[in-house]
Amino acid sequence: MDANPERTDRTEEFLTLLNAHEAVLSAFVHSLVRPAADALDVLQETRLVLWRGFDQFEPGTNFAAWAKKVAFYQILTYRRKAKRPETELSEAFLESVAAELTENGKRYDRRAEALKYCVKKLSRPHRRVLFMRYSRDMGIEEIAEAVERTEGAVYRLLSRIRLSLQDCVTRRMANPIQGGAA
Repeated sequence: MDANPERTDRTEEFLTLLNAHEAVLSAFVHSLVRPAADALDVLQETRLVLWRGFDQFEPGTNFAAWAKKVAFYQILTYRRKAKRPETELSEAFLESVAAELTENGKRYDRRAEALKYCVKKLSRPHRRVLFMRYSRDMGIEEIAEAVERTEGAVYRLLSRIRLSLQDCVTRRMANPIQGGAA
């Protein structure tokens, strides 16, 4: 057991943040580094640099943005060392792609928040059917039996729910006042 509880808390904080943003960080690196084995190396080095520099990370700020910035510099280091023909893309191009990936990530986050909001607005029975289908991965036949409806009725209901959610998310994203867009 670590004798320094403050260090243990900081380690837990780092691991929690890294875990929460691992998929985003991985997608970012894999989109800019080929082959996949090299991307994994860059990711590993990025994790080490993040850990070593975590004392400089300001709690409450955007960990994902900080991690992607560190990853970007690790990618540049990898490119300089690799000197392979497939790494002939300019730094400016890579910066442009990285910026686009970051913007797409923000758009995805806004859409995810809008979807959460819209799902909460559904009636309890509709949320239940949605949960059965997508969280519990139940088949249409099982859902029909559970809600005492025909399979055709469940298909139609799910279709209406999906359209309703799509419309709600679209409206939410179009209206910055509702929090759908930054």
